[in-house]
Amino acid sequence: MVFVLNKNKQPLSPCHSAVARKLLKTGKVVIHKKYPFTIRLKELKESERKLKDSESKAEFRLKIDYGSRYTGLAILNGPTVVWLAQIHHKTNIKSNIDSRRAMRRTRRNRNTRYRKPKFNNRGRKEGWLPPSLQSRVDNIKNWVIKLQRLCSLTHISYENVKFDTQLMQNPEISGIEYQQGELQGYEIREYLLEKWDRKCAYCGAENISLEIEHIIPKSRGGTSRISNLTLACHACNQVKGDMTAEEFGYPDIQKQAKKPLKDAALVTATRWKVYNVLSETGLNIECGTGARTKMNRILLNLPKNHHFDAVCVGTSTPNDIIFRTNSVLHIKAKGRGSHCRTNLNKYGFPRGYLARQKSFFGFQTGDIVKAIVPKGKHQGTWIGAVACRKTGYFDIKNKEGVKAAQGINHKYCKMLSRVDGYEYASEHVGVDGIPLMTEVTSILPY
Repeated sequence: MVFVLNKNKQPLSPCHSAVARKLLKTGKVVIHKKYPFTIRLKELKESERKLKDSESKAEFRLKIDYGSRYTGLAILNGPTVVWLAQIHHKTNIKSNIDSRRAMRRTRRNRNTRYRKPKFNNRGRKEGWLPPSLQSRVDNIKNWVIKLQRLCSLTHISYENVKFDTQLMQNPEISGIEYQQGELQGYEIREYLLEKWDRKCAYCGAENISLEIEHIIPKSRGGTSRISNLTLACHACNQVKGDMTAEEFGYPDIQKQAKKPLKDAALVTATRWKVYNVLSETGLNIECGTGARTKMNRILLNLPKNHHFDAVCVGTSTPNDIIFRTNSVLHIKAKGRGSHCRTNLNKYGFPRGYLARQKSFFGFQTGDIVKAIVPKGKHQGTWIGAVACRKTGYFDIKNKEGVKAAQGINHKYCKMLSRVDGYEYASEHVGVDGIPLMTEVTSILPY
């Protein structure tokens, strides 16, 4: 499905890619945006007014499956899935900050002019989050705003991991009644699956039926606390019997069982911050739990993936799903460059000095360009991300990030998409939403 805008850049109902291709050939529309692919009508016609009237009756729901490393996005119109995407969050922010801090502190130990340390008088605003967490919130905020400009969203479904719907429906629920609710067994099993990487803790078997197993057996005084539970295949569970994990030959299992879930802590620390950001959009927000998402995914028989999890968020998930899209847009957060003007080697010594400007001949490093070279060593057509030089001779990288062509004159380059802090790729899926290809391919329309 392709997003459609009218002449005044107001969103209309998405259309099929075949319809968009026909409109582009006849010249009735222009390409407004490459990622996600969006077309814009040139003229205001009666057919567009009819589209707008039908759109007023349609309700497009954005579903968000928030995770520490990946966030799944899905847009549904009733039972119809019209768009799927997955945000890849930056995970190296803390390491970059630590490296910069270490580099600055060594400045005081070198044989150079003494520089007094800065006094720690910087205040933090209310609601401050570490940069590594704020980056995840900002990514979701930016994409909700972008999608509002491309599609007439009316509702948002958000997986607020610890939001307890049982307690809301019955505030007096307690004891064993609280544990044996509609989602009994889903919360603990999902926690253990994430903690033990969805494989047997003893033999490492994957893609098989796993059982919840007690590290210290109950017959030996073990409890059913989370720190005493792990996952095992049926064979290992039977062989282990009433032995402890240490007696069974796995002394490290107990240490890993007590290890906290770092990713779960990141999501827990930012889940209400994301909720507040979504509330600012003014749309109706529905919250769901991870257990509800898993239950819906099992009932719909969908594979475990973040974009499919997004489809299953909340109680609004229909009993039957119709997929009208054949691809998943992978959005990788890369940032907009660095303030550093010098490249350093692993020892901290300069190995190259960068120019004091970002834009060269109308291009910026990271822009997606198409270069048609008529002659020479690199004769042919090249499409990819450009690495700019002040000499005017650029390098073009392919989708794997490898230099495909070097020293291409800027006069041969044509802009396809300007850098916006993200990298894009597409994964094809089948008619029923089941992936047919695991290879990530470029979504350039050429």
